[in-house]
Amino acid sequence: MALFRISSRRCLELQKLNSIGIRALSDGSTDLRKVLADKIPKEQERIKAFRKQHGATKVGEVTVDMMYGGMRGIKGLVWEPSVLDAEEGIRFRGKSIPECQKLLPKAPGGAEPLPEGLFWLLITGDVPNDAQVKAISKEWAARSSLPAHVTKALNDLPKHIHPMTQFSAAITLLNSESEFVKAYTGGVHKSKYWETVYEDSMNLIAKLPVIAATIYRNVYKGGKGIGSVDAGKDWSYNFATMLGYDNPEFIELMRLYLTIHSDHEGGNVSAHTTHLVGSALSDPYLSFAAGMNGLAGPLHGLANQEVLVWLEKLRKAVGDNPSDEKLKDFIWSTLKSGQVVPGYGHAVLRKTDPRYTCQREFALKHLPDDNLFKLVSQVYKVVPPILLETGKVKNPWPNVDAHSGVLLQYYGMKEMNYYTVLFGVSRALGVLANLVWARALGLPIERPKSLSTDLLMKAVKAA
Repeated sequence: MALFRISSRRCLELQKLNSIGIRALSDGSTDLRKVLADKIPKEQERIKAFRKQHGATKVGEVTVDMMYGGMRGIKGLVWEPSVLDAEEGIRFRGKSIPECQKLLPKAPGGAEPLPEGLFWLLITGDVPNDAQVKAISKEWAARSSLPAHVTKALNDLPKHIHPMTQFSAAITLLNSESEFVKAYTGGVHKSKYWETVYEDSMNLIAKLPVIAATIYRNVYKGGKGIGSVDAGKDWSYNFATMLGYDNPEFIELMRLYLTIHSDHEGGNVSAHTTHLVGSALSDPYLSFAAGMNGLAGPLHGLANQEVLVWLEKLRKAVGDNPSDEKLKDFIWSTLKSGQVVPGYGHAVLRKTDPRYTCQREFALKHLPDDNLFKLVSQVYKVVPPILLETGKVKNPWPNVDAHSGVLLQYYGMKEMNYYTVLFGVSRALGVLANLVWARALGLPIERPKSLSTDLLMKAVKAA
């Protein structure tokens, strides 16, 4: 069969078609597991038929630069919850961030989507109703308590250990509670793997805010207790209040933050790592902990902290209300010293990240006169033309990290080392939704072929 390429636009069209295929009319059930159990056999048959007809079809090609460049651009992974389009940004089951903000249920009096609703969308392909979202809120509240040994381990950890290290360690320890491990050890048939992976994933998502809040309280608040989960409130509300923040605007920010950081297709480090480790049939706790170790890197989730560090250097150098010319001089000096402008550029996107845009809209609504926000806005105006002028940058536009730390700072969360933990809590929604589907579809262990430089040179010469 002839080789053909699929453009990013075509990928988006295929994603929309896929979403139609999976999005049967909901029966209104508030039992998410039942909804999944009804969908999975249909999706299994759809993919089986597709593979039978098109299994030998080629969807891309690999270049030497791709192999040396971190496999960037190689189409080699199936990821159900989201697709990243270079022009339009992330789409969750075919829906853009503005569409999700409009369509997903909200808390009473709130304007931002509830992450519970996004999770329902990511794992089923359906936009949930209010009752379905409330059911998830209650279920996560009911599953939120930590085993005593995990709480003790967190409380015994030295406070100087990085919050992400503590976060990963606690998640790994939860492996002791894995329903999948119990079922696998008991000889469960592989067609049933998804059921206990689902249970582990729901339990893990429910417990992450408690883990994260415990770490925050221990490291920054002298070990003061986190309080209890209110079964009548949503996931973000409980997380924010356990952290010690009861400002309604901050709670709304958490709803937005936990929604937009949830998934960014499958090729990023935290998503791919979770998928890779899960493909070895490691349980969701071990798989997600591995993903979090990747998220902790400065080129991934730690980037929002890098942005704030750079902004503080900028602020010291030019003040709170610099002229555009003064700001341009600082940007040029940064670039000429061999450094980058943190928060600008993206491996896939070629326009302003919609996750940046929705955070900017939140700031314009709630903190338009904040000095740090004004500086970020001025950077947004000045930096892209300069990056384009260098002729070396394909994407001069800001990504999600360029803005998130500013909002957290405004509401009093000054502890930059902690920000990646917030990112991690959110990222669970996407990667665990996909992990359930990976087991439901029986995806095999990942094992790509590697070549040495000598062998690659020989292969290119022969070609």
